[in-house]
Amino acid sequence: MILKEKKIVISLLAFVLPFFLFAVTPQKETRLFAVKDGQELKMDIHSSDSVFSNSQPCLMFVFGGGFMAGSREGKEYDAFFGHFVDKGFKVVSIDYRLGMKGVKKAPGLFNTKPIQNAIALAVSDLYSATEYLLQHATELNIDTTRIIISGSSAGAITVLQADYEKRNNKPSAELLPRDFRYAGVISLAGAIFSTEGFPTYTIPPAPTLFFHGSADKLVPYNQIRFFRMGMFGSKPLAAHFKKHGYPYVFYSMENIGHDVS
Repeated sequence: MILKEKKIVISLLAFVLPFFLFAVTPQKETRLFAVKDGQELKMDIHSSDSVFSNSQPCLMFVFGGGFMAGSREGKEYDAFFGHFVDKGFKVVSIDYRLGMKGVKKAPGLFNTKPIQNAIALAVSDLYSATEYLLQHATELNIDTTRIIISGSSAGAITVLQADYEKRNNKPSAELLPRDFRYAGVISLAGAIFSTEGFPTYTIPPAPTLFFHGSADKLVPYNQIRFFRMGMFGSKPLAAHFKKHGYPYVFYSMENIGHDVS
């Protein structure tokens, strides 16, 4: 099983690293996947015009913006999407509720409720989008055993948190089938929030690619911790993965800030 998962990591690397060299223009279909708090949540499904005899792997993407801004349609992601479509993926970029939008008091160690709520909303919406894809997998020609989640900044926090909560059977993950597992995670400057000490896994996590700048001042590269509560960044997470033999690759960009996202 570990050998198979390591092959998945290597395959992910082959797809991700040269993505900036490609600029194909995929087809796009927009669908409504949920309505929450009066807000329509939509997904853009990017695909090629090729005909596939077998079901396709799927890359889900969660945009960044501090949980207060951003868009699933951000032009800065086009090359990333186009590269994966060119490699035979369905790419699904999703909306999520922006829990920090309009929040006046900045979150901190003694004011974690806003960020906890924002992360919970984003994870819930990612799960809802995943549920939609599982329900429409045949129609969309998606292989449900090969759904990878990826994200930038706030989106990277969301995907790491989502896999962490799913692997630990948290109540938030009950929307998804108990036996469903994400096939991989790509985190561009992400972290995991925990009130239970350092994040550990009941079930081994998905093969994960971590990208993070060591000088990031927005999302912790290391960790910000107060007793058992904290935000745990890519460096300690990667060290934990290494210690336990979980499949991962960590690209640490020295002296680079949040630009990695």
